[in-house]
Amino acid sequence: MPRIVKSGLIQMSLPITEGEGSIEDIKQAMLEKHIPYIEEAGKQGVQILCLQEIFNTPYFCPSQDSKWFATAESVPGPTVELMQKYAKKYQMVMIVPIYEKEQAGVLYNTAAVIDADGSYLGKYRKNHIPHTSGFWEKYFFKPGNLGYPVFETRYAKIGVYICYDRHFPDGARVLGLNGAEIVYNPSATVSGLSQYLWKLEQPAHAAANGYFMGCINRVGTESPWDLGKFYGTSYFVDPRGQIFAEASEDKDELLVAEFDLDMIDEVRSVWQFFRDRRPETYEKLTEL
Repeated sequence: MPRIVKSGLIQMSLPITEGEGSIEDIKQAMLEKHIPYIEEAGKQGVQILCLQEIFNTPYFCPSQDSKWFATAESVPGPTVELMQKYAKKYQMVMIVPIYEKEQAGVLYNTAAVIDADGSYLGKYRKNHIPHTSGFWEKYFFKPGNLGYPVFETRYAKIGVYICYDRHFPDGARVLGLNGAEIVYNPSATVSGLSQYLWKLEQPAHAAANGYFMGCINRVGTESPWDLGKFYGTSYFVDPRGQIFAEASEDKDELLVAEFDLDMIDEVRSVWQFFRDRRPETYEKLTEL
């Protein structure tokens, strides 16, 4: 019997920015803008929904301004607890990426995973932290320390890989070895610099590891940082590396797609990459 999953990705632009309200106003406006899209996903019967990187704030990393530390919160905490209510209401698994405060001065770029009954399953902390070309993330985030967990949800085994992580095939492989059937990559990426990699790396990860991926990018420009245009084009890709659903470049959007998880077994029965790998020859990968 086919294992059909309906999944959704939300890409979103910033409704208000600096000078148009306090940091808390900006954060609240972004949260409120998402709610109708989350509700729409639930009404459409979406079973697994993923939001974009640090979904309820601007992408503030072009600055190195400590005032944005105030947007971090505990995980679980108020935002996750609110999303747990929507997950339970719609029987919908949710991946909720937010700025996490573990304790004073210990901050992570994190995604919480909530099951379809509203229960909190755990979190992934972004492992690879960039610090280049306006993406000054090492100022804001510690590197993750939770490895590459895979979460057994009601509908599928899912993993999370956040934005810059996608440039590293090693963690993507570990997620496959840990049993992920779908890997979600919430991102904030702009035109130029790495745009040519956007539809190259994740399809390659999906094909190399025989799983589905859901890849999310925000849209629009965000003042006063003016890092560039977030170009959307969120998409789903299958275990053969084929993109089968894609959002627009420039508008807020809920992208919904259905796919059959049985395709994973079908593809891996042909391409036996996990069988044929030679970890005993890869010592160089773990040298410091």
